[in-house]
Amino acid sequence: MKKKASAARVFATTSLVLGTIFSLFILFILGVGSYLNKAKAASGSVGKHSPDVAAVNSEVNAFMGWDDSGETMAPYYDEDFNTEEYNYLEENDFVSVAQVPLSTFAADVDTGSYCNLRRLITEGWGLDNVRSAVRTEEMINYFDYKVDSTDDVFSVQYSVGSCPWNKANKLLVLTMQANSTMNIPNKGNNFVFLIDTSGSMSGEDKLPLAKESFKLLAGSMGPEDRISIVTYAGTWNTVLEGSNDYSKICKALDKLTASGGTNGSGGIEAAYKCAKKNFIEGGNNRVILASDGDMNLGITSQSGLVDLITEKKESGVFLTVLGFGTGNYSDANMESIADAGNGNYFYIDSISEAERVLCEKLKQTTVTVAKDVKFQLEFNPAEVTSYRQIGYENRQMSATDFSDDTKDGGEIGSGAQVTVVYELVIAGSDSAADSGLKYQDSSLSDKAGTGELCTVSVRYKDPDSDTSSLIEYPLTDKGISNREDFDFVCAVVEASMVIRDSRYKGTSTFDSAYELARSGCGDNKYRTEFCDLLVKLGADG
Repeated sequence: MKKKASAARVFATTSLVLGTIFSLFILFILGVGSYLNKAKAASGSVGKHSPDVAAVNSEVNAFMGWDDSGETMAPYYDEDFNTEEYNYLEENDFVSVAQVPLSTFAADVDTGSYCNLRRLITEGWGLDNVRSAVRTEEMINYFDYKVDSTDDVFSVQYSVGSCPWNKANKLLVLTMQANSTMNIPNKGNNFVFLIDTSGSMSGEDKLPLAKESFKLLAGSMGPEDRISIVTYAGTWNTVLEGSNDYSKICKALDKLTASGGTNGSGGIEAAYKCAKKNFIEGGNNRVILASDGDMNLGITSQSGLVDLITEKKESGVFLTVLGFGTGNYSDANMESIADAGNGNYFYIDSISEAERVLCEKLKQTTVTVAKDVKFQLEFNPAEVTSYRQIGYENRQMSATDFSDDTKDGGEIGSGAQVTVVYELVIAGSDSAADSGLKYQDSSLSDKAGTGELCTVSVRYKDPDSDTSSLIEYPLTDKGISNREDFDFVCAVVEASMVIRDSRYKGTSTFDSAYELARSGCGDNKYRTEFCDLLVKLGADG
């Protein structure tokens, strides 16, 4: 009898436990389903933040055991649960000059890759986890190089020297700088701060850093400038509109907190609407987005976001994208929407980087000297057998796009630089059949013996024009014009190839990159910091 009673108690206890687990599971499914339905309904129209949506956000946070600040979500950003997103880039190959004499690309250069990579290396991520974060041209263009200014729209500085990782080849390093003294009319800045306030932005390196960053920018504005603030989480809210009151702007920023989902597309719609409402004719009209790029409501696909931004850029409002945070960071989204919006992409990992970007570099991205800028290099087969453009994999254009004014290029602001690097195989080559090109056309064969490696053509539009102008610069092998800059660029390229495990890295190592960087470092604090990063990667410093 005792054995039967004991068995009955075990059975009853087991049934109770299983029943409780099953009930909790049903409640979980019903709760999540309710939240998704409410969130979907809330994201259907553009408008100010609805109390109902705020209640939904609070409800789901409570249901999942999170507080509204999102602090209890911290385990999500643990390395074991890393969900960072990067677009895959196929490295550029060597190209035969006889077959493809023209290299064409948009002068649309960001620097976000370098700062993001710096963050990953500093946090101790292994090479396998950081390779996809490398975009070599963004690493190169993070740094400034010496260019002798002229009165032209662009000034050019270039060097041709032995390729450090493959002595049989040569390296062309070309920097073009937009004129910083041109009198560009500016009737004021109309900036819309579009700030992601979703739960994933709760970390100290996200919303708190974004708020302090925007305070720096607001402090540099003049009396003719206007600042608006639009936020988005489960839905969106216009917090402040068209103000130049620094104290009021700071108070509005201080009130922002992180909670809820991420309806980035709704925020983008609202921000562009606000920018158009406060549009300044003859001024700089720009949305400045601050986010970790993780969007889970509204339009969430990368292609959908790109289409949305592409449509919005026709309004005359440009875009600057500021990336923040770690763990769930979507570099893929941030870079793609910046490119689609005639914009620029930066990654902010510290208040000092925010000061550099928003106080030192912002003029180069908002005071446009030339728009729709495209580069085309025509190589001379009598001097160059083949070439490889280093970086710019996602900036490539077809040769016919170069002279097509309907095709977008990049925007270049006052004093901004674009640096490009080519590895060259130097040798003689028979001219191709008549093609109408400078070097390839046999009727112009006398040009092939001039010693010109290539001709750089730049096509651009004045800020208020829809018709492009053309400038050409023939380049000869005149040696290295600035040894420090040449060595430092080589160091950045070597480091990027080692990190990516490039099949073209040759003799590159972190040690050799470090030696080159040190020789080109001088007293520049940003270059010194790069040397420190190489030591973290294993260079013998």
